[in-house]
Amino acid sequence: MNDQSGIPCVMMRGGTSRGPFFLAQDLPDDPSLRDEILIAALGAGHPLQIDGIGGGNAVTSKVAIVSRSTRPGADVDYLFAQVSVAKRLVDTSPNCGNMLSAVGPFAIEAGLIPIMDPVTLVRIYNVNTRTMVEAEVQTPGGIVTYGGEAKIDGVPGTAAPVMLSFLDASAQAQDTMFPTGQTLDRIDGIDATCINAAMPMMVLRAADLGVTGHETAAELNANAGLLARLEELRREAGRRMGLGDVSEKVVPKPVLIAPPAGEGDLAVRYFMPATCHPTLATTGAIGLATAGTVSGTLVEQLIGLRTPPSVVVFEHPMGRMDVGMRRRGDRTVASLLRTARRLFEGRILVPAKLGNAQNPFMGTKLEKETPVSA
Repeated sequence: MNDQSGIPCVMMRGGTSRGPFFLAQDLPDDPSLRDEILIAALGAGHPLQIDGIGGGNAVTSKVAIVSRSTRPGADVDYLFAQVSVAKRLVDTSPNCGNMLSAVGPFAIEAGLIPIMDPVTLVRIYNVNTRTMVEAEVQTPGGIVTYGGEAKIDGVPGTAAPVMLSFLDASAQAQDTMFPTGQTLDRIDGIDATCINAAMPMMVLRAADLGVTGHETAAELNANAGLLARLEELRREAGRRMGLGDVSEKVVPKPVLIAPPAGEGDLAVRYFMPATCHPTLATTGAIGLATAGTVSGTLVEQLIGLRTPPSVVVFEHPMGRMDVGMRRRGDRTVASLLRTARRLFEGRILVPAKLGNAQNPFMGTKLEKETPVSA
């Protein structure tokens, strides 16, 4: 008898991230067992993730779990899981906006929602942060299309655009956008803005940490002193933000900001949290743009107050990311363009002792579901 069990999954690139996408029904309900499966699937606990399909980097060690939603106003539920590379850990406290850009195409092709022509609007409820995001997916002729002319920095070539609109950027797990009760904190002699808008973050001036904020990701990752200092500050910020002991969590994210080097509005170096992101997290960009709409934050001090409608251009290590801010009724909506691609589909194999424990769907052949026609 084979001692491995197969779980249907689809590998997708979403924005500048990549990982397996699962239907919730194909994973166990028990979070502990589910996490053990994800650890085995991605090979967590080894720097190269040599025994799994993770890519040895935080941006390629991510998981999306999707299901049809029963919530009013939502089409699908999306649970994001950040699987550690070096440790056998799974964190479901944050959201990932890059992976989110592939949720719409995945859900449509899985037959979870009707497909429209030429664009299908997918209303996504993020389970992690209890917020809503709309994704506009290109579906000309009733077919999900991945090829196109849209380009995002950090991904080679071009692809079909996926427009994401974050409807609740400031309505996160904490009670307010600024969990410490103020827009500017002083943590161990360093000014910080602790904000929870799309992603819990600790925003710092790069210059206050002895760097310019224009370094490459590799240069910052080689700066052991900087990384250690950021972790000290991050743990204290997490405590002040009501997140408790964050030593085993990936939030809050440390973010260094600086005046732009080019024609953008702000230079950003975003940490995940132990290493610098090769580009910029989508949720990080949304949170920073939101911070720019509030007086007294470090972002506002550098770029000036941005009143919607407005566009904020962030410079990251591999290019730029533009975030549009606009009003919709009584809320501020943040939007940006991403792309996605379906890479492969099949079954991920995990030890049978995990796969057969609770899930009757495991070990079955993956059949690609036919998209539902409108």
